[in-house]
Amino acid sequence: MATQVKLAVAPQGHRVIEQKVSLGIIVASRGFFNPALASQARTELLERLAKLGYQYQIMPADATPNGAVETFSDARKYAAFFQDHRKEIDGILVVLPNFGDELGVVETISRARLDVPVLVQALDDDPAKLGLKDRRDAFCGKLSVCNNLYQYGIPFTNTSLHTSALGSEVFAQDLDYFSRVCRTVKGLRNARVGQVGTRPAPFQTVRFSEKLLQRAGITVIPIDMAEMIARASRFDAQAGEIKTKLSEIRGYGHIPDEIKEQGVIQQAKLSVALDQWMEENQCDASAIQCWDSIQSNFGCATCLSMSMMGERLIPSACETDVTGALSMYALLLASGNPPGFQDWNNNYGDDRDKCINVHCSNYPKSFMGKEIEISNLDVLGESLGHDRCFGAVKGQVVPGPMTFFRMSTFDAEGSIRAYVGEGSFTDDPCSIQGGSAVCHVPGLQKLMNYLCKNGFEHHVALTRGNYARVIEEALTSYLKWDVYTHKE
Repeated sequence: MATQVKLAVAPQGHRVIEQKVSLGIIVASRGFFNPALASQARTELLERLAKLGYQYQIMPADATPNGAVETFSDARKYAAFFQDHRKEIDGILVVLPNFGDELGVVETISRARLDVPVLVQALDDDPAKLGLKDRRDAFCGKLSVCNNLYQYGIPFTNTSLHTSALGSEVFAQDLDYFSRVCRTVKGLRNARVGQVGTRPAPFQTVRFSEKLLQRAGITVIPIDMAEMIARASRFDAQAGEIKTKLSEIRGYGHIPDEIKEQGVIQQAKLSVALDQWMEENQCDASAIQCWDSIQSNFGCATCLSMSMMGERLIPSACETDVTGALSMYALLLASGNPPGFQDWNNNYGDDRDKCINVHCSNYPKSFMGKEIEISNLDVLGESLGHDRCFGAVKGQVVPGPMTFFRMSTFDAEGSIRAYVGEGSFTDDPCSIQGGSAVCHVPGLQKLMNYLCKNGFEHHVALTRGNYARVIEEALTSYLKWDVYTHKE
């Protein structure tokens, strides 16, 4: 992973979000150009990757002439090397220090059969050095390489500029972008989602096709809510792990004085039970039956447990919305930031590019962006009793740029479709109880029309920062999902 992404500490070391991206490197060359250009570029590239904190796999410099890939023989060597290191390669970086040999590049990638993202980078020429000794022609060679990748049906990612220098800031930004794409593709292709309980009966909107997800490499692991309650009920309030969790809860946010201790203890027991089950099943995200079985049968809400998992980079979606949980996980992979889960909920007066997004809520505190209050659910508290509903994270999300995303399965057509876009959280006042966010989305009415006409749910995942391009590239180029990217 790029060094620019700083992540919270989480206990599950298997998860993709905690692993550094490792790149397979192809330095391509063509014989009638100065071979020293390839050798020099290789040295400069590896130094830059190390400085930026990337891992990489490349054959020794003496394995091929000038440490580059040019001939079919070179391609076979590199393909075999990549196959031997396939578990350590999340993406392939192709660098053209001169025109490059398109057959060497395409044969290497085709024969390696890694099925990972590919980034094609070409180096700038110096206008003052266009003699035969110093001329690169990588500007032209990149077209030939990309043409062959297209012919072979190998998807690839382009750099933001057609050519750039290895030491440039734009190349560093391209690497960061590409690493996020690699992480998103790898994470979604191997995701494991815990489904805790069944969906609430009135919410047909959260139905999904487990078989379509499995075809995409995504596994759903279910557990009955009664079993989870039984696991939580076995803990003694004086057990060491419960005392530790109680300390975490009290340090996580402000709990009003009127909250009864028993609700906090129940929340601690549920949190430990969820944490242990998620770890046992190596789950990357979860979707939980957050109402109203847990309140009626165990005496607390699930929101705080979900929020705390999200803060540890294990996102959790409400109302057993499995594809909602996957939407959160995709944003986590792309951004490195804990995502939130909301309803597109209310208009904001006469401003048709603003709306109010709400949930009870399970927002991670860093998604909120400020100190949080932890108290009782409001709506369910009125009907079930407030003493049975402790655990809601309350407050308004602080301003800042955001990305929204939603994926869903469409059973009748046998497909996975999604939408993504960017906007901002604002500091406009909002009096709705629970967790709220006033969102500004340019062209919001166009977006709402698209969601209505295309059968998308009222739930949406959001994260801080602008990452729509990463999501779009990962899903369209490599996962081959149908993605609508919202623009004004």
